[in-house]
Amino acid sequence: MEVREAGLGDLSGIVELHSRARVAYHGAGGLPVGEILTPDLAREQREGWAAAITSAHKRVRCAIVDGALAGVLAMGPPHSPDLDPRTTAQLYQIHVDPQRWSRGVGSALHALFVRHLTDEGLALGVLEVWERNTRARAFYTRHGWRPDGTSRLGPAQTPYLGMQLPRP
Repeated sequence: MEVREAGLGDLSGIVELHSRARVAYHGAGGLPVGEILTPDLAREQREGWAAAITSAHKRVRCAIVDGALAGVLAMGPPHSPDLDPRTTAQLYQIHVDPQRWSRGVGSALHALFVRHLTDEGLALGVLEVWERNTRARAFYTRHGWRPDGTSRLGPAQTPYLGMQLPRP
């Protein structure tokens, strides 16, 4: 597996992978595909990923397996103004192609986030995960993340739950 910085040339592949992952985890959480894949959401995804890739403050990494995009990681300063970017980073997203789940791609991308915390001397990682995404919640728990008691409304009136990872 090769992991490299994402560029705008990766944008279409990242959006397609993100869509496949969303269908898998939102579908497992009970959302119909028609609510997951809409033109408005597709546009928002494309704009969001393009902004992240070109941002001076965010980092996007692609995991390549056998020449194909297998996963993507986005990280950077925390969204919450209550968190200090001098001590905290946010793991915005890890998405792995569902055909490559349980093959180490997500763990390799997660390790890059942990390395980022260490390299930057940051004390804390934060993320949000959709409550019904039990697979992701279990993944993050296995990697040392713990609920922090925060939440915000997400799809299907189901919250995104905040989690924290103190730097090892």
